[in-house]
Amino acid sequence: MNYLPTEIEGVWIIEPVVYTDARGYFTEAFKEKEFKERVGDVHFIQDNESCSSFGVLRGLHYQKGEWSQAKLVRVLKGCVYDVAVDMRRSSPTFGKYVGVELSEENHRQFFIPRGFAHGFLVLSEEAVFMYKVDNEYAPQAEASVRFDDETIGIHWGDIAPEQLLLSDKDKAAPLFKDAAYFE
Repeated sequence: MNYLPTEIEGVWIIEPVVYTDARGYFTEAFKEKEFKERVGDVHFIQDNESCSSFGVLRGLHYQKGEWSQAKLVRVLKGCVYDVAVDMRRSSPTFGKYVGVELSEENHRQFFIPRGFAHGFLVLSEEAVFMYKVDNEYAPQAEASVRFDDETIGIHWGDIAPEQLLLSDKDKAAPLFKDAAYFE
């Protein structure tokens, strides 16, 4: 696998080696030993999967405190624009984001450490999104920040605002200045 550091320390783009032939393809999606050597010692405890249609924007979500989660995300079908926002007040990249296109064609993965908000926008007709987490979901610790907050300034692409499909919770998420931060 090829581990590509991003502009924000600790956030990685991972490109697996993909072997293709007339039958299809094969790839090793995760190797714990290699991941530990390159990224760090993260103990994933659960895999989650979602299926969404074009224009669905999920995020920006995170969990606070002891329930914070690191995530390793990838797309099994379709294409998304995936974003990680640094919510660590003490970080030199506080409030900055990294975005990457993940698709079934590029097989890329995106590692998002604890202390980051996460979200993605579906660019294809449908996307099947899978992610590993290193901590359980805790509803009492969930937090979010507006996907379109001007302070962060995420460019989600050329999709028209009326094409976006968001949950009521995501529509009502607080602005970055009012969000909960990590110290």
